[in-house]
Amino acid sequence: MSLRRGICVIGSLVAAGCILASAAGSAAPSDPSVLGGIRDGEWDVRARGSSTSQRLCVTSEYALIQLRHQGKVCTRLLIERTPDSVLVQYTCKGSGFGRTRLRRETSQLVQLETQGVANGFPFDYAAEGRWAGECPRSPG
Repeated sequence: MSLRRGICVIGSLVAAGCILASAAGSAAPSDPSVLGGIRDGEWDVRARGSSTSQRLCVTSEYALIQLRHQGKVCTRLLIERTPDSVLVQYTCKGSGFGRTRLRRETSQLVQLETQGVANGFPFDYAAEGRWAGECPRSPG
């Protein structure tokens, strides 16, 4: 293969990869419910092997995807989607990044695997999320 042809082949592969990444990335922002069927409300998230849990009010599964970056404005890239799971990579400018696989068992039970960096420190853990009820209403 000539050098010119090799460069063209590599250039074509890079362009195809950019198109695929762009297509995958556009799916996350345009579809607020990347997985669907996950119930809104208060969720109890427990890291595997831990006796403590975290309670959060979920109005989108992104709250479950960005566990270590709650409330942060992040850009997300949908890497993989199946009928029951998603793999999402996200970056939160100035706060870190993460990569989370969320698998829905039922509308009230999910499995999570997440890793990344939050505030300069690495994290890597697996957790189970269970729907606990409606979110508490704020007084007012």
